[in-house]
Amino acid sequence: MENRDGHDENTKFFVGTEVEHSPAYGQRTLFVVGLQPKEEILARALNNKCPHIYLGANQSFNPLTTSAEWDKWDELITGLLKDGIWVTLDFDSSYAKHEWFHDNGWCEFDNFIPMISVKVPYIRLFNYNATVKVDDTGFKKSNPGVWCHSLHDLTDRTKFTDWSKYTKDEVIT
Repeated sequence: MENRDGHDENTKFFVGTEVEHSPAYGQRTLFVVGLQPKEEILARALNNKCPHIYLGANQSFNPLTTSAEWDKWDELITGLLKDGIWVTLDFDSSYAKHEWFHDNGWCEFDNFIPMISVKVPYIRLFNYNATVKVDDTGFKKSNPGVWCHSLHDLTDRTKFTDWSKYTKDEVIT
């Protein structure tokens, strides 16, 4: 888990405007670090007038490999989605390869935003020919094929969020 400027290891909730270019862009958002109780999340969202909840903030979605831990995340996310609240889950791309990640039905909700975090350090060092391939786990495993995108096109300025935009939130206790 990463600590942001102005946050410490005890930060569990913060409020701000969604700055990442997702369907929730510009919404007042309750950001939630780690697994927290649903009732507390809902109360904080309501008290801070947040129609959008961002789970896994500060790279904190890590549902261990135990089914009990996974079940807690599933219960939380499914419950919030059934309540009709916009929910983003920020998760590392490594989780997308697990079938159990898709068995919960979250993507069947129109108010769910899966934020698939793909880490590409030193992105500016790649040349103009660099290509990002969205692949499968093997030949004809689960996707109809592969998608290739120019890295240059993916780094379009209109989709970019500078780190300075992440400093305007307010930690709430």
